Amino acid sequence: MKSAWSGLLVAFSMYSAVPVPQVQWEKRTMRWALGFLPLVGVLIGALEWLWFLFCTRFAADGLFYAVGAALIPLFVSGGIHLDGLCDTCDALCSYGDREKRLAVLKDPHVGAFGPMWLIAFLLAEVGCFAQIYARPALLPLAVCGFAIARAMGGCKVVLTPCAKDSGLAHLFAENSDKKVVAVALIVEVLLYLTVTGLLVYAVPHGLTAATVLMAVLLVWHGVHEHMTRSIFGGITGDLAGFYISVSELLALACAALGGLML
Repeated sequence: MKSAWSGLLVAFSMYSAVPVPQVQWEKRTMRWALGFLPLVGVLIGALEWLWFLFCTRFAADGLFYAVGAALIPLFVSGGIHLDGLCDTCDALCSYGDREKRLAVLKDPHVGAFGPMWLIAFLLAEVGCFAQIYARPALLPLAVCGFAIARAMGGCKVVLTPCAKDSGLAHLFAENSDKKVVAVALIVEVLLYLTVTGLLVYAVPHGLTAATVLMAVLLVWHGVHEHMTRSIFGGITGDLAGFYISVSELLALACAALGGLML
């Protein structure tokens, strides 16, 4: 029980900006930490739901809602996954060999392409949220997407070989009880997908939309896996952050486009 509590604290201290008591990072405290990563997404989803209820209650403008909704994940996570998105875009756009791209990921300085793609990502999020606010039938897809993205991202870290023998991904992977964490995360993915299906069950074609989201995320999972292994030689913390960020955006896009078509 103590190891589980320590893992929860490690997960929130690393992957969120939520103030929690600090614990020593070691094998004993980190073995189950990644299993609690999706709970950060649950917190973001809950805040997104409350923000939506607040804005609808007071008839807020769609743009006001959309900007606030796009900022919630940033405030809760502290921007750790967006940092991975920015660094990965810089590395991919460098068109160098594997060593050069890994060096770009490690470089603390930001290049030209990362900020451009980060701006594009945030604009896409705002647009999706604005459309969801106008037609919110599939809001549960977006809300649950934050937890699903983190559960699948955690699976990436424990199941994919690391690209290097250093960095956060290597630290968490090597100190994790990989089999237990992988099973727990897969169960969590199935749980969150089930909750999503139940929340949209009453919506016409809601289950179809949930199925489409699952298919889109599986395709993205395969694309990222191929990219990770062929281009970078394995997973890194930045690549995991990139994966989680894009997964969130895909869930938002499915909710926005699905609501538009409904």
